[in-house]
Amino acid sequence: MTETVPAPPRDVPAAFDFQEASDGIECYRLSDNGLRVLLLRQDGAPVATSMVTYHVGSRNERTGHTGATHMLEHLMFKGTERYHKRTGTSIFETLQRVGAKVNASTWLDRTNYYELLPTEHLPLALDIEADRMRGALIDPADVEDERTVILNERDRNQNDPVSRLFDEVWAAAFTAHPYHHPTIGWKSDIESMTPDDLREYYDTFYWPNNATLSLVGQFDRGAVLDAVAEHFGPLDAAPHDLPAVTTEEPAQTGRRRVTVRQDGQLGAVLMGFKSPPALDEESDVLDVLARILASGKGSRLYRRCTDQGLTSDVFGINFRLRDPGLFSVFAYLAPEQRHEDVEEALWDTIKDVQDNGVSQDELNRARSQLRAQTAFDRDGPMRVATQLNEALAAGDWKLYTQYLDRLDDITPEDVQRVARQYLTDEACTLGRYVPSDA
Repeated sequence: MTETVPAPPRDVPAAFDFQEASDGIECYRLSDNGLRVLLLRQDGAPVATSMVTYHVGSRNERTGHTGATHMLEHLMFKGTERYHKRTGTSIFETLQRVGAKVNASTWLDRTNYYELLPTEHLPLALDIEADRMRGALIDPADVEDERTVILNERDRNQNDPVSRLFDEVWAAAFTAHPYHHPTIGWKSDIESMTPDDLREYYDTFYWPNNATLSLVGQFDRGAVLDAVAEHFGPLDAAPHDLPAVTTEEPAQTGRRRVTVRQDGQLGAVLMGFKSPPALDEESDVLDVLARILASGKGSRLYRRCTDQGLTSDVFGINFRLRDPGLFSVFAYLAPEQRHEDVEEALWDTIKDVQDNGVSQDELNRARSQLRAQTAFDRDGPMRVATQLNEALAAGDWKLYTQYLDRLDDITPEDVQRVARQYLTDEACTLGRYVPSDA
């Protein structure tokens, strides 16, 4: 594993406590309010990425208020008293005037807001993020405008049969845990959410001690930490304990089935299997298994299904989440093929791994694919910050620095063991997309 650095750098402002470092990434906390700050300095172009990860996602929403995190993502761009379109200083316009790329995203375990911009304008990004951390207006007129936008977005997702199939499978797989509901929220909750509901949610979770600021790129450590202290230091920590998600999904004891019928061309099959939390070492093994099963023309399912004309495409995804998630296998049916035949081929391929294991060559190829993908995903400040964001969502930013080392410890026996343990009929939720004219 990558060793941590125990001693703090010398040019750290007094406002910060040095926490730890790993593989060039330094972790600090603002002592007055608990904001965590990750720094990774890179040589190259004079640009930097600022990304604020809030440790709140749809996982934190309660019944009746699903979609609150995503709706707030929209509203956080509508402005504050200092940055607002009525004064010609909207957040988008202000940042784009200095050449910034700016956006945000919401997922099950986190929300992130980010800017990629010339380093000289990094203080502007920090000022905006600090201002909207506690100063978002959440104006009732803006809520109504964004409600319409989000309902249209949800309708587009529902009109995509694959997107809808994933939603239906997750809703069936999780009966108690909030992973049950889609990140965008249920339609009735989006329609009924009030500004007061959103203000309550914002005032519960959007505080410096529930956020991590990642700064990646070319900058001076002391100068950038001074700027962080200047802009975020005046903010108070949350005056209350942050609510924890305590619901645990009960063990699944039998296969569940869902079917989506709507207009489309080719049918599809989605298998979801309950999987361990992202930080569990067995999740690393499932990453490898997903590659062996369904990544590239050399994968088991490509040879068994696509080469044989059963499917037009097949892929595997290990959703690494803070709480137990789903390991998924997805297949588009080839024309004129039956769901039953594709499902049988998927099960046969999984059973072969469980019964006979995998070869060292397959493991090596999967590891090489994961290493190549990881290198691609870390090319440049924005990509690095995005990957740090996902590690933070999983529960430990050092997953970013330790992941490749963890892959080295995996054996073919590990792959066979996790296939037997997790890819079982009892833990499977099986979804079919059936074109309505079929």
